[in-house]
Amino acid sequence: MRRAIELARLAWGATHPNPMVGALIVEDGTVVAEGWHEKDGGPHAERMALAQLGRAPKPGASMYVTLEPCCTHGRTGACTDAIKASGIRRVVIGATDPNPAHAVHGHEVLREAGIEVVPDVLADDCADLNLIFNHWITAKSPLFALKLASTLDGRLACRSGESKWITNEQSRADVMAWRRLFPAIAVGSGTVVKDNPRLTARMPGEAEWCPLRFVFDGRLRTVDERSMPALYTDEFRARTVVVTTNHSGEGYVRKLRALGVQVWVLPSLTTRVPLDQFRQRCVQEGINGVFFEGGTVLTSAFLHQRQFDYLFMYRAPLILADEKSKPTFSGLRTEHLAQGIRLQGLRLQSFGDDVLQRGRIVYPDSLHVDEARFSMG
Repeated sequence: MRRAIELARLAWGATHPNPMVGALIVEDGTVVAEGWHEKDGGPHAERMALAQLGRAPKPGASMYVTLEPCCTHGRTGACTDAIKASGIRRVVIGATDPNPAHAVHGHEVLREAGIEVVPDVLADDCADLNLIFNHWITAKSPLFALKLASTLDGRLACRSGESKWITNEQSRADVMAWRRLFPAIAVGSGTVVKDNPRLTARMPGEAEWCPLRFVFDGRLRTVDERSMPALYTDEFRARTVVVTTNHSGEGYVRKLRALGVQVWVLPSLTTRVPLDQFRQRCVQEGINGVFFEGGTVLTSAFLHQRQFDYLFMYRAPLILADEKSKPTFSGLRTEHLAQGIRLQGLRLQSFGDDVLQRGRIVYPDSLHVDEARFSMG
């Protein structure tokens, strides 16, 4: 199953809106065929493995697959039908289909055909392959994931604003991998003005890849006549979407669109971008995951409104111990531990001396926002 997971990861970021799936066939303790779902609309992993085998499996052959085989007829046909027709008599499955309408049905179809089913092998690791897909299917909403790089005392930058680099090269390489997975990335206007980022995924041995790039700018202060940000002028500018409000000025909107940049104007009573409307627009556009790399203002706004679903927290072995350094979050009044925000399904990974903690965000019953100390333009 660990090898099947490796196979699934070969399609990292290439299968949206479908999941990544790996499959292999074992005869007499030896792997004789492998396959993975390479891209949306292509053959599923089970069919790829059977095609590579190219013959009837030997008696006693087993198939290992990271996700429960589909039992419904889509663009490629039900994988349970292909398995039954192949003659394989034992199927070892990692994660169960996250769709409640389909979950365990694939198991049942195979068992009814007399095939032995062994479920839940490395189930958590197999499910972790498809964080975005699983959330999209179960919540019918995109996965909004926040990435932060902080010191041990939870600071994003020194009081001077210096933040390059808190974490090491290994951590930053891992961030590039997650950028490659998510179909979209997002930052606030402050990050664009301060850092002029490119927001692409740069992986060793691969061409630079550009996700959809969201810039949150309720007043379009990033539109600078003298020096436009790289996001608005580079070769990937058609992949940039500026999310703004009806208070931003039609002239600026026209200027961006003339450059080839997309603009989403979301109606709002203030210059704050309405985050719930942004989520709804992502649903309409079929965008199933957004990786946020904003600063304190943007991340705090999303957190206050319970809009983040997942957190990636990279921590470096560094302490600033300065109350005027930049915090990861601000604006909440948390007087009791029960009011705190927690992570579930926590996964840990080390990158040299840095540590990544990631997991699903679980909010308390109520969040107390100190509006006097927080605002978002």
